[in-house]
Amino acid sequence: MELNAVEGKPIYVQIAEWLEEEILRGHIKEHEKIYSQYQLAEMFNINPATAAKGINILADQGILYKKRGLGMFLSPEAKEKIRDKRKNHTLKKLVEEVVFEAQLLGVTEAELISMIRDAGKEFDEHDEHEGIEGG
Repeated sequence: MELNAVEGKPIYVQIAEWLEEEILRGHIKEHEKIYSQYQLAEMFNINPATAAKGINILADQGILYKKRGLGMFLSPEAKEKIRDKRKNHTLKKLVEEVVFEAQLLGVTEAELISMIRDAGKEFDEHDEHEGIEGG
């Protein structure tokens, strides 16, 4: 992943979202130690304090927990918390935006559903070719 300072989203938020994606993909398991702020800083060429802010977002949400002197670890309920948050906030907002745009363009519900199904098929085909792990 490349961080984008121009995207309008703070770098530390992008770090938190990247970690969430790693968790959802199963690249980080329950009770497993996550990247340190210094590892993330080196990986993304950012300030360690910025990386720490991203980690702290997830800790504040109960997705990560701290073991004193050892670092941050993945909470057992992390995947479910991330799914709930993204479904109830991120996905809901995106759906509302799509529905608004469809109404503005006069796209019928049936057309919109068809477009969503087609996009899902394309995504599934892409996953099969890329070997992306499902959740």
